[in-house]
Amino acid sequence: MTSITHSTIVAPATTYGNSSLNVIRLSGTRSLDIASQLAKKDLTTLQPRFAKLTKIYFENNILLDECIIIYFKSPHSYTTEDIVEFQCHGGTFIAKSIIEECIKYGATLAKPGEFTKRAFLGGRIDLTQAQAVAKLIQSNNAQAHKMLMRHLKGEMQEFCEDLRESLLKILAHSEVFIDYAEEELPQNLLQSIQDQLDSILHTLSNLSEQSHQKRNIFEGYKICIIGKPNVGKSSLLNALLKDNRAIVSDIAGTTRDSIEESFMLDGHLLRLIDTAGIRKNADVIENEGIQRSLQKAKDSDLLLALFDNSRILDDEDLAILDLLEKYKDSKKIVVIINKVDLETCFNQESLAPFQPLLLSLKNKDSLQSLKNHLKTILSSQDDNHTLLLTSQYQFEAIQTCVQVLKASIIPLQNGELELFSFHINEALQAIASLTRPYEYSQMLDKMFSDFCLGK
Repeated sequence: MTSITHSTIVAPATTYGNSSLNVIRLSGTRSLDIASQLAKKDLTTLQPRFAKLTKIYFENNILLDECIIIYFKSPHSYTTEDIVEFQCHGGTFIAKSIIEECIKYGATLAKPGEFTKRAFLGGRIDLTQAQAVAKLIQSNNAQAHKMLMRHLKGEMQEFCEDLRESLLKILAHSEVFIDYAEEELPQNLLQSIQDQLDSILHTLSNLSEQSHQKRNIFEGYKICIIGKPNVGKSSLLNALLKDNRAIVSDIAGTTRDSIEESFMLDGHLLRLIDTAGIRKNADVIENEGIQRSLQKAKDSDLLLALFDNSRILDDEDLAILDLLEKYKDSKKIVVIINKVDLETCFNQESLAPFQPLLLSLKNKDSLQSLKNHLKTILSSQDDNHTLLLTSQYQFEAIQTCVQVLKASIIPLQNGELELFSFHINEALQAIASLTRPYEYSQMLDKMFSDFCLGK
């Protein structure tokens, strides 16, 4: 695949700001020519991938900067085009000036993502890798970084290629059955196609389900703190964040809406949610907050349920226990008996089935024990062997593929192979949307390599 454009583009490869270094990137057929005009000398003899210290000038011959220039010769560059990189001194003025001078000599300012788009058009990367590049820039935790690097290395591309090969093989069998029905063909061909189809559907369904379950790798692991009023939910939030984010008061109902903040724990991105205290006889506004709390609990990945060691077990605590029973099979639950530094009035045995942790926010070791427990839970969720979908676009493509493959089953069973082949082509197009276009000639190659028909 080759680029469909010949314009030369320029953009900063690093962000503006107070730093020791900025990198400006030129990509296109005129990169060396434009760089030569900035240097006021011929740079066409530059050795690729070797750094050269060079003075560059404004159009009026005033010195702009002394910088490192590196030339990447097509097709051995990120975009597969000629690329020149200026590694100049930091600060905003120099970087912007270099870009302005390049534009004066014929370059155009690159649009967002245009370098990666050219890498795709040049065949250096596929769409799964291009999306991984975009998400890597935004990633803010170790787990997301690991998964995106797997995509960038081409693991999703390999998965799609294997899937494409399997679908092409199925399509080739179907087309042969249609076109050469009078020839001697394997008697169990239809059953073989059905078995292959079932295997593909099983693989795609698992991929979609596991990706949905582990979406927290990219969105953040949602931890909802629940409990009746004044059990210490806001104090726990502040302690984990090491910031007075939530208002702490002895007045019941102080927190009337959920408060959500993100923080990192052992390389995991956590979205910590402090909710309104769940209780009866609340006013209209507080009751709305309680309903939102219940919804947040439903949407969370993990529940932190707090109980107050200094107060007796009451109906409001029992309501929290009922909520935990409801979710005990569908999400992780950590039960905490808080304020253990105070006199014990709470019936701790009532929480025995949940193996509660004892917590005093006045004790740093106690808080660290809770963090260690959370780390253990998060580590158990890590799965470095399962490839995951990383974007809504990928989810939709896989879902489309699953839908059309399921739709192909009845035509296959009824022997309507023309309609069956139509659905397989739709599945191929869905997979192609993740990586690269599917060409009909690929199916023909598969057809005539897999069968010997005496033609």
